[in-house]
Amino acid sequence: MGDAVESTAASAPGKCILFGEHAVVYGQPAVAVAIEQRLTVTMTPASSWSVDGSPLNSKKHPHIMMLKEALMSKDTPMALRVSGDIPNASGLGSSAALSAAVGAAMHHLSAEHEALDNDRLSALAHLAEAHAQNGRASPMDASTSVEGGVVLLSNQREERGDWLYTRRLATPEGERTWEVHALPAAADDIYLVLGNTGVHAPTARQVAMVANALSAEPHRMQEIKAIGTVARRGIEALIRGDYEAVGHAMSENHLLLRNLGVSSPELEDLIQAATPTSLGVKLTGAGGGGCMVALTRDPKTTSEAIELAGGRVLISRLGNAGVRLDSQS
Repeated sequence: MGDAVESTAASAPGKCILFGEHAVVYGQPAVAVAIEQRLTVTMTPASSWSVDGSPLNSKKHPHIMMLKEALMSKDTPMALRVSGDIPNASGLGSSAALSAAVGAAMHHLSAEHEALDNDRLSALAHLAEAHAQNGRASPMDASTSVEGGVVLLSNQREERGDWLYTRRLATPEGERTWEVHALPAAADDIYLVLGNTGVHAPTARQVAMVANALSAEPHRMQEIKAIGTVARRGIEALIRGDYEAVGHAMSENHLLLRNLGVSSPELEDLIQAATPTSLGVKLTGAGGGGCMVALTRDPKTTSEAIELAGGRVLISRLGNAGVRLDSQS
């Protein structure tokens, strides 16, 4: 870095889960795709640490604080500005995109560390997620924001797809292990239409609710295993390029999530509206509000139906670029 303190900007994509949310926390397979919507973090020298004009705070900014401690050994104060088009607390991975972008920017500003590859960056982003979610977080969001494209998490190394790395995490329920893979990108004529309910649904609250339900009724772990079975069928269909079967698995996955208690009336309204013009429809992310996703070849008609039902719409193709440095000085 020398005597001059740099400014830098980095961005990372949000994510949409096609199969396996909640179950992935317990080692079951899941698939997520990087969406076109991104979050950008700009860091500039300042007299004190701040985020969007507010002092950096460990309770308000746990992800950023942990990454700062891990990457910024020289405490040169920086002002962070966060912008983008990923809605917060909507199941689209805004916090992981923040962690990935902040991690990339902080590493660029720190001359004390060796080259930071995607493996280490996604590991740090995953730990930041877990730190902010009471020790429970799969590496799904972090890996998808860092790697981009289509990411598969499984409890075993899969023959299909490219294996990237292993992730382990000590959770309140015991140590979890995931194998992270990259899958081929999807077809050009397939779209994701995301419908946002506008209902605030923090991931940590939803993950804890499921954990408490499983603790109170251990037999319900069979529901988690069933989600894993459906996800595996969806993965095989995705690899074959059979998007009708992908959509069917998505819809079946949603029924299991609804039975688990993580849907909401607002989500169900949007899902019902999108179903006639979609290959498959489900909630995406933690649930309780946030977003649903429709897999469709007719994004215009599907979007109009969701908007008529009161949802705010985002459209994305499957599989977009991962984290990147956008500018530096």
